[in-house]
Amino acid sequence: MQNFQDKVSFIWTIAEILRGPYKKEEYGKVVLPMAVLRRFDSVLADTKDEVLTQYEKFKHLPQESRDEILNRVAKQNFSNVSKYTFNKLLNDSDNIAENLRDYINGFSKTARDIIEYFDFDKQIEKMDRNNLLYLVVKRFSEMDLHPDTVSNVEMGYIFEELIRRFSEDGEAGDHYTPREVIRLMVSLLFNEDTDILTKPGITQTLYDSCVGTGGMGSVAQEYLREMNPSAHFEFFGQEVNEESYAICKADILIKGEEAKNIAFGNTLSDDAFSAMKFDYMITNPPYGVDWRTVEQVVKDEHENKGYNGRFGAGYPAIRDGQLLFLQHMVSKMKPVTPENPKGSRIAIIMNGSPLFTGDAGSGESEIRRYVIEKDLVEAIVAMPEQLFYNTGISTYIWILTNNKDSLRKGKIQLINGVEYYQKMKKSLGNKRNELSPVHIDEIVRVYGGLKENEHCKIFNNDDFGYRKIIVERPLRLNFQISEDRIEGLVNQTAFNNLSMTRKKGQAGLDEIEAGKRQQQQIIHALSSLNDGSVYKNRESFTKKIKKAFNDSNVNVPATLMKAILVALSEKDETADICRDNKGNPEPDSDLRDTENVPLKEDIHSYFEREVKPHVSDAWIDENKTKIGYEIPFTRHFYKYISLRSSHEILNEIKELEENMLDKLKKVSAN
Repeated sequence: MQNFQDKVSFIWTIAEILRGPYKKEEYGKVVLPMAVLRRFDSVLADTKDEVLTQYEKFKHLPQESRDEILNRVAKQNFSNVSKYTFNKLLNDSDNIAENLRDYINGFSKTARDIIEYFDFDKQIEKMDRNNLLYLVVKRFSEMDLHPDTVSNVEMGYIFEELIRRFSEDGEAGDHYTPREVIRLMVSLLFNEDTDILTKPGITQTLYDSCVGTGGMGSVAQEYLREMNPSAHFEFFGQEVNEESYAICKADILIKGEEAKNIAFGNTLSDDAFSAMKFDYMITNPPYGVDWRTVEQVVKDEHENKGYNGRFGAGYPAIRDGQLLFLQHMVSKMKPVTPENPKGSRIAIIMNGSPLFTGDAGSGESEIRRYVIEKDLVEAIVAMPEQLFYNTGISTYIWILTNNKDSLRKGKIQLINGVEYYQKMKKSLGNKRNELSPVHIDEIVRVYGGLKENEHCKIFNNDDFGYRKIIVERPLRLNFQISEDRIEGLVNQTAFNNLSMTRKKGQAGLDEIEAGKRQQQQIIHALSSLNDGSVYKNRESFTKKIKKAFNDSNVNVPATLMKAILVALSEKDETADICRDNKGNPEPDSDLRDTENVPLKEDIHSYFEREVKPHVSDAWIDENKTKIGYEIPFTRHFYKYISLRSSHEILNEIKELEENMLDKLKKVSAN
């Protein structure tokens, strides 16, 4: 890997040439496409002359046919028919911009499309205008990126390290997952399928919905080749960032794989592989990123297609779309059939939010409920902090499958891997920790062992479910007719509306006047009962004021009567229970409470044991009970650390004081 580090350092010195006309955060607009072009140039170098010779024979053919022939001559999935190479571009410094464009236009269609996603023509013009273009091309031409010198694996590292440097202020989860984290994800993903993947000549499909530069696919291929040199993954991916997409597609193209399997676009709103299912899936979706731009598409699919679409279980809060990507991948699982008995497996790394965010009945909870009740979640691994370049937050690897083995059916394994790391000699952005091969092997061993210990807990699926019950307590009110409470009538909408109208002209004035008279009649009738008495039974008090209104010949409809009772009432725990027309107690919304009852437990037994002894008049509103799911990961691995005794702390303070006095004496003596 020293070769890789040397190349990155050299490219970084080229980036420094751009200082002045370019801000530091803009360096990537030049360096990334130039690195791709230089790699293309180096890969095609050995066959360049032969391609130009053959081009003269076939240049009359349509481009598609011509590209197919010349790509075979180039022994790659792409070719270039321009007379220029990086070295030849330097022979004509006065026309280097025009010649570089000619060179780019000489690529076969697939390669040229990749460069177009960099929008590089603007940078050619800008560098030429600032007399930088020749110097940049010259410096890149000095760097040997021939496959004999820099392997495809090393080139992937170079691309990823460049993107990391140019995206240090990017959002967490964007662009780049450290290779050792991917290695762990891949090891967990394939661990249960060793017998399948070791079959001679086996080919499987692998999909990444947030493919970035393709690092996850590369590591998966490496892992598979180590396990079975004759095996192969057909890799598919989609990416929304144009630069990452272009680099990924370039990398795939250079490796001789199908570049058409890498698609550009937003996975959530424009699924490029809508008709496909995959054997394996792996991804690192963006953390805490607003999905408002695709909101309508997601909601329409949820409402119109339900579980026949990707988002049948629901959708999370608009501020974080991680669980949308999880559902998207679940929808692409191959069903278990006699022809495909192994189904599919998924590895996805997310932050802590998808574990517990969202109350019972919320989109997040319903998505968790779906994947857990369908027995899709096999294991979740808590990762150490400060593993990523753009964030130090905690992350979790979820492993999902629709074909658990018999020992795992109906169960979820939680692995606490937060202690499996080593400090880096030199931090890279927020990345201060890393996983060593030993740490990866140990986590995989714990995962495969399926035995409980201090780092591993095994639960039944329904251990994470609960019923959220609504505990109601009765409304108790006292009533009094006093000046203060009568004045409160003016705050009641129904009372105020008496002196308002939508009519115009004289008819409107007459209606307002009639309303004011009715208001005065109501107040007069109530005032006649103002004797300071406090009533603690709503039914008897209601009868009393209704009689007063009837005696005063005042018409009071039901909505107005309700407003009068509200104005004349106060909460009173000593008052009688207020009841509805059927004699049922009315709930007091201020005293309403909730309880989360484990799914395995009967809610009535729980209620009698945990609630009734404290509030004997409470009841459960069973119409409002909801089922929820959450995975309180940290709680299950919490270790209590006892506080130090006051005696121990006091002794330590005395020892510190004595040390300070000794030092002061030495200073004074000098």
